[in-house]
Amino acid sequence: MSIQGWAVLLFLAFLSLSTIGSTIGENGSTSTTHHKAKGKRWALLIAGSNGYYNYRHQADVCHAYQILKKGGLKDENIIVFMYDDIAFNLENPRPGVIINKPNGRDVYKGVPKDYTGDEVNSHNFYAAILGNKTALKGGSGKVLETGPNDHIFIYYTDHGAAGLLGMPSDSDAVYAKDLIHVLKKKHVAKGYKSMVFYLEACESGSMFEGLLPKNLSIYATTAANAQESSYATYCYDDDPRVPKEFGTCLGDLYSISWMEDCDANDLRKETFGVQYGRVRNRTDESHVMKYGDMSHIKEFLFTYMGAAPLNHSYAPFKATLSESLSRSVSQRDVALLHFQHKVNRAPTGSHEKFEAQKQLLDEIARRKHVDYSITKIGELLFGTEKGSNVLTNVRPSGQPLVDDWDCFKMFIRTYESHCGKLSAYGMKYTRAFANMCNAGVSLEKMVAVSDQACSKKPHV
Repeated sequence: MSIQGWAVLLFLAFLSLSTIGSTIGENGSTSTTHHKAKGKRWALLIAGSNGYYNYRHQADVCHAYQILKKGGLKDENIIVFMYDDIAFNLENPRPGVIINKPNGRDVYKGVPKDYTGDEVNSHNFYAAILGNKTALKGGSGKVLETGPNDHIFIYYTDHGAAGLLGMPSDSDAVYAKDLIHVLKKKHVAKGYKSMVFYLEACESGSMFEGLLPKNLSIYATTAANAQESSYATYCYDDDPRVPKEFGTCLGDLYSISWMEDCDANDLRKETFGVQYGRVRNRTDESHVMKYGDMSHIKEFLFTYMGAAPLNHSYAPFKATLSESLSRSVSQRDVALLHFQHKVNRAPTGSHEKFEAQKQLLDEIARRKHVDYSITKIGELLFGTEKGSNVLTNVRPSGQPLVDDWDCFKMFIRTYESHCGKLSAYGMKYTRAFANMCNAGVSLEKMVAVSDQACSKKPHV
């Protein structure tokens, strides 16, 4: 063959390879011309709490929605779970408005409320991930109708505990083993090309530690490791920029860190690895962690979140806490802070003052009760000297929280049936139930000691 012939063949081969290459367009879709396959960006955002004192969780989700919307994602590809009792709450000093930072813009406007009120539950959450419309109960019916070329971003913000995430109903929770099962099922169904999961909750690392395989093409980051609290920030009591009328915290430290980073940077040029480093430096009250498939840290955020128009101007990002954020408060103490604020604000001798004092005293009583009952159960099971050590034992890094997840669930239900709901504060003791299961405690024994420890539980 002549030199000219070889040149023609090489040129044709180059054209063929270039048409097979996959690209991500401005409209958020991925396309592979040769295979005529297209992929899209999808997102699921969920705030798993209710109550005005948990203002920050819904504020976080609304802010996340605005980032994705600005990035070009369509509402049909964004699913929002939020109880929706904050914007028009009587305690909200700006009715119909939610902000996520001092003097911040309204992040509530335009947010689609796909699942609200009692529709925010683990059953609907799992169904939405799996794309199972027939399993839904209420709501808009939107699910992740994704295929093998799609990119999924999931963001969950709420109270958490070792092995579980909260939901608005006290009788509902997202357990780590169940969540991982759903993600594996989505993977087996070829329901995505890759997934990124951002999780804001206390002990959020326990949802993936020793549980999330590296071969699912899922990259996850968490606000805290498997044994520590995550933190709220922009709180009225310590930040002069937050009007005292709010009486609570406007955001969560980890969530504020990643979202304000997105606001301030071109997501076409920033990788997940770069953002992880920035967020971890800024979130200085807990240890931000990462799990799963680390190959995704080299990807650009644009792949999942889109990006603002090219003519958008970016504000400088402040990477350290001292430059931009106030003192942070443990997620589990924000309710106490809120109730104390209501007592201080109410006029002396008023009915409002009386009700606020009752809320505060009830919260304190619940905390004292759960502290006492868990300690007592530990002593009854393992003795006075060993009880505390057994219940607080932390397994080596890389091991899941518990061996028998059915036992774990049953022990929590047993405790709550005899001693009352754990509440956001009491969730810090879920590791104790896991350790009881790991130590081989029988259900019969758990029932007996729970009944003995809580025979005089307070009615609050």
